[in-house]
Amino acid sequence: MSPLKRKKLGKIRSELDKLDNSLIKIIKKRTNLVNEVLKLKDKKKEIIDNKRINIILRNIRKKSIANKIDPKITNRIWKNMIWSYIDYEKRNFKKR
Repeated sequence: MSPLKRKKLGKIRSELDKLDNSLIKIIKKRTNLVNEVLKLKDKKKEIIDNKRINIILRNIRKKSIANKIDPKITNRIWKNMIWSYIDYEKRNFKKR
């Protein structure tokens, strides 16, 4: 790799690092909201809402296409995020 390309790569990676820092803050906000939702659930079986999951994924697909983002990428990201939070809710569910 030429020195010019290496320099450009370094700048791009720096921007990616900044973006990752922003995503961490957004994930923290999302986690706080998930905690609020979890407080409202009385039974562990309420954690998985397949209808809501399908609506979310359908909306993400539409928004991805509208924003010229490969929907396979966003679908995979959102599915992983949804199931990660389902796991989180199951681990943190408190019976009432």
